[in-house]
Order: sequence, then C-alpha cells, then structure tokens
Amino acid sequence: MNHILIIEDDTALSNGIVLALKDDNSSFVQAYNIAEAKEHIKRISFDLVILDINLPDGSGLDFLKQIRSTCAVPVIVLTANDLEIDIVTGFELGADDYITKPFSLMVLRARVGVQLRKGNRPQSSNTMQIDNFSFSFERMEFLKGGMSIELSKTEQKLLRLLIENRGNTVSRSYLVDRMWTDGAEYVDENALSVTIKRLRDKLEDVPSAPKYIKTVYGIGYTWAVK
Repeated sequence: MNHILIIEDDTALSNGIVLALKDDNSSFVQAYNIAEAKEHIKRISFDLVILDINLPDGSGLDFLKQIRSTCAVPVIVLTANDLEIDIVTGFELGADDYITKPFSLMVLRARVGVQLRKGNRPQSSNTMQIDNFSFSFERMEFLKGGMSIELSKTEQKLLRLLIENRGNTVSRSYLVDRMWTDGAEYVDENALSVTIKRLRDKLEDVPSAPKYIKTVYGIGYTWAVK
C-alpha cells in the first residue's frame, strides 16, 4: 500500500488530486497547512508527498528543507511559481519533481507513478570508491579524503548519472530528462548548468579546471576515467 500525503490549502484541488490518484493500492492523507502536515508525518511513514509551496502558515520550500533534513521520501512540488529561479530552488532543496499550476491531473497521475516506482525499486548497499572519493547513494553519504560532503538531492542525482556512465559522454538533454522530468515536461537546461557548477565546487580541487566532471562542448558532460 502506498501512503501519500497531500499538502494543499485549496480544498477543491486537494480533493481532485485524491480522485485522480485513487486506486486500490494507495491511501491518502490531506493536510491544508504545514502544522497539520507535521503532525501527520510524525505518525505515518509516507511513500510520497505532494507539496504546495504557498501555504497559509508558511513556505512549502522551507518545509521541504525540513523534510529533507530527516528523510528521503519523494516530494512533488505543486506551485503557481513558474520562474526559472523558483524551479531551480525547488530542486536544489530536494524536490523530486516540480509541477506548475494549472496542470493536468492525468499528467500528475503519470508523474506520481514515476516517483512511486522509483521508491519501490530494490536498492544496493554498495559504496563506490573512486580515488579519494567514497560515494554511498543509498545512505546518502559522500566523502572526499575522508571528509563529509553535503550534496542536495539534485546534485546526488547528477553525480550518480555521471558515475554510472563514467568514461562516456552523457548528453545535456539526457541528464535533464533523467534528473527532473522523465521526459514529461520541458525544463530550462540552465538548471543543469547551475547544478554542474555547484557539484564541481564541492568535489573538484580546482573547479575552474575540473579533473573529474569535464565538459564535452556541444554535447554534454563526462566523469573522466584516469
């Protein structure tokens, strides 16, 4: 059974989401503000959170940051804020998907399905050792020279895609599709450039002359194999 928390202050929209997603394998809890959502999260282990940004008692983005400090439950952000900076901020704070209003409930259903399938995949406990790096994506532990590195959810996704394809060039379009939208909706590729820069700043000794995360001009990026 998938337990889904919907945090949306528009009662009609919240009910519409429940109707669109309802099936025999899902249960729903509806919260209309952050305070209610916090109480539900204390009592229930959710498989997915659908989170509105503009809530009557605070910012959904601030609450997203709180969620990410304690767990890795998939979060789909719903918002009327469609500026590029808003979208990038949402992903950097740990959103798994970002849907702007108004939206199709059928599209929402498809993208909810993607997140639930990701959460149900069997996970490996292997730790990757590369030079002085140690990466454990399942435990979300990342070390450089034995020192811990804090990576956002988006940075973790990007790093994993590069590591899994190390030595090969990964196109910008492929990275954008895999990291954010699974091909469902266009996201400005500048969001990828921002994430690449932030990841280099955290991993590379000289970010302006990267040793590992290299740009293949006109195509994409590669994790270089030495």
